[in-house]
Amino acid sequence: MDTYGVVARWQLREQGLRDHDIRRLLRRRELFVAAPGVYIRHNGPRDWTERAWIAVLAAWPAVLAGPSALRADGVDVRGERLHLAVDHQRRLSPRDGIVIHRRRDVIGRARLHLSPPRVAVEEAALDVALAGAPLDAVAVLAKVCGARLTTPARLRTELERRPRVRDRPWLLGVLGDIDNGTHSVLEHGYLVRVERPHGLPAAQRQRVVATGSGRRYRDVDYGPILVELDGRQHGETKADDLTRDLDAAVSGQATIRLGWKHVFGEACATADRVAALLQRFGWTGRPDRCGQRCVVGRNAAIW
Repeated sequence: MDTYGVVARWQLREQGLRDHDIRRLLRRRELFVAAPGVYIRHNGPRDWTERAWIAVLAAWPAVLAGPSALRADGVDVRGERLHLAVDHQRRLSPRDGIVIHRRRDVIGRARLHLSPPRVAVEEAALDVALAGAPLDAVAVLAKVCGARLTTPARLRTELERRPRVRDRPWLLGVLGDIDNGTHSVLEHGYLVRVERPHGLPAAQRQRVVATGSGRRYRDVDYGPILVELDGRQHGETKADDLTRDLDAAVSGQATIRLGWKHVFGEACATADRVAALLQRFGWTGRPDRCGQRCVVGRNAAIW
């Protein structure tokens, strides 16, 4: 396994080196001390993966956990501290920048074949979801499912394995929504703040269509109307938006674009306007008011 130039004393001894051999490598500057009992093959700046390997080997047996495990899997998560999981009976001295999680049978269930080794993606994702605010929970669960790293069914299995979980019904509801196609915080927010509480028709989500510019995913598809939610990925530009709109026009669909303000700041007004558009295109239903202060039905403004 590639350990990115990081090696532990016990690994060197397994290869037949003795302590005097290790001291010679240090004198020759072929190895450098990275942590007690851990060495690295250069003395320059260390990237994240090298630092992760140093932390894992310094605490061995240990694996990456929580946000660190997700980062190793390619998920964009916040935080600079490294999270490690070790056996529940171990007691380790605290180290700056390291967060220790104690778990039963953590090594037996971990993905030891990966570099660096880490807990299962389902375990890591739920750890992050349970530690954050509701929107952060939706974000990480949607990310790991949207990236095809896991599925809502597997996340539900991991959730069932945990006897004490706050907000379990809410988390199960979020996973159900992701299973039905919401792949981002904004998409989930549109579903639970705009569409569902105001009685709008159920849209198709993440529908794959073939267009002249390639395969496209439709965020929210009402048939004659597409709702595109502004959760664009890095590298996308206004030109990408225009291309998607052009593809939709070719197929005979109108496109409206919504952002954070429309979903989280003006959900009721957004529902009112979307309902008006749907009625213009043939929807015979009527939107519902979600509460006494809801503005649905108070005006006939149409975009």
